[in-house]
Amino acid sequence: MDDTHGSGHGAGGPGERPGPGHPPAGFGNELSSEALPGTLPIGRNSPRRPARGLYAEQLSGSAFTEPRADNRRSWLYRIRPSAAHPPMRRVESGTLFGAPFTDLPPDPNRMRWNPLPDPAPGTDFVRGLWTLGGNGDVRTRSGVAIHLYHADTPMTDRVFCDADGELLLVPERGTLLLRTEFGPLRAAPGHIALIPRGVRFRVELPDGPVRGYVCENHGRPFTLPELGPIGANGLAAPRDFIAPEAAWEEAEGPVEVITKYGGALWTAEWDHTPLDVVAWHGTLVPYVYDLRRFNVLGSISFDHPDPSIFTVLTSPSDTPGLANVDFVVFAPRWLVGEDTFRPPYFHRNVMSEYMGLIEGAYDAKAEGFVPGGGSLHPMMSAHGPDRETFERASAEERGPQKIDDGLAFMFETRWPVTLTEQALNAGHRQRDYDRVWEGLERNFRP
Repeated sequence: MDDTHGSGHGAGGPGERPGPGHPPAGFGNELSSEALPGTLPIGRNSPRRPARGLYAEQLSGSAFTEPRADNRRSWLYRIRPSAAHPPMRRVESGTLFGAPFTDLPPDPNRMRWNPLPDPAPGTDFVRGLWTLGGNGDVRTRSGVAIHLYHADTPMTDRVFCDADGELLLVPERGTLLLRTEFGPLRAAPGHIALIPRGVRFRVELPDGPVRGYVCENHGRPFTLPELGPIGANGLAAPRDFIAPEAAWEEAEGPVEVITKYGGALWTAEWDHTPLDVVAWHGTLVPYVYDLRRFNVLGSISFDHPDPSIFTVLTSPSDTPGLANVDFVVFAPRWLVGEDTFRPPYFHRNVMSEYMGLIEGAYDAKAEGFVPGGGSLHPMMSAHGPDRETFERASAEERGPQKIDDGLAFMFETRWPVTLTEQALNAGHRQRDYDRVWEGLERNFRP
């Protein structure tokens, strides 16, 4: 039974405006929401006696003394403080693994996978997390992990929290209803959801079984990329990132709270729900974003631009311009370049690229890359269009062309992605992926 109190509007469907509740919006803004008017304190964060008998609690996603532009924190006004819980004990993590990934050496081969098979009946979001690989180390807050998820059962009396990193969720099948401490968010295919490090949430499945992708970012939190010569506008607009409206729950009785910490899962049985926040304000909040609102920029003369022009979010590193991880989307767009090979060109790259497909087809691969599947192109591995795509694009003389039959994305990271053994030996890995480049003929004419 749903015992949530508050309005709790999330984002609308793809291309729609937010609902009539006008939820808080604006990436990185100082946002606020209260499910009961008069709950948020005025002029202070921690009054001697918060309104309505609530507890004031700060959630810090950055060190206290980080620069103001990078500082992430929120104040939560809740029915019980988070400190009121019993000890945690470690539990089996199943198909979920954490960095560092040391079981196998980094593999230089290009690889591709079909979608995850359907989950076993009764699989919820946490049990349905399946780790492909990653880099860095959760203990030094560096690198990323790449997971997939599949589930057919909502989380009931269970709540999840990732202390190792923030979670970027990319639905490919089915809608996620994310009941977070800040309120509910709804993310359907075509949306992404960003859950900050340490925020507790429950995943419900209003439309049935779900499947998708997860980037677990251990490094600096995702932010919008700098625009440089682009100017003040373009790519993802901050105002299109929608935060939850406060909505609290009052469930008593046993609630399992699962925490990912140090790469492992830990659990504790609480006597109340941790989703009991009545009001909040701050800069550390969950978001949902509609990828179809991404303002695609590109060449209007010649040549295919580098994929960095499609960056939605970036996690910076200590080297300017070198990302811990970038999230890139290949959204519907026009191609108009003259005397230009229009698909992505052949290239080798110092970054490691994991690509997934949300819907339709990808313009650089004629077949074999399907929604729910993924490909990994390691650092300095040569890749590009397959033979059929190359021959078609080289032969055609085209005017303006609309690419609107697919939605693909990429997690691009500065370090090699080391696979888990389950990913390397998975039955749904395509063992013949290298064959897509067979038949590229010698066309040299001295």
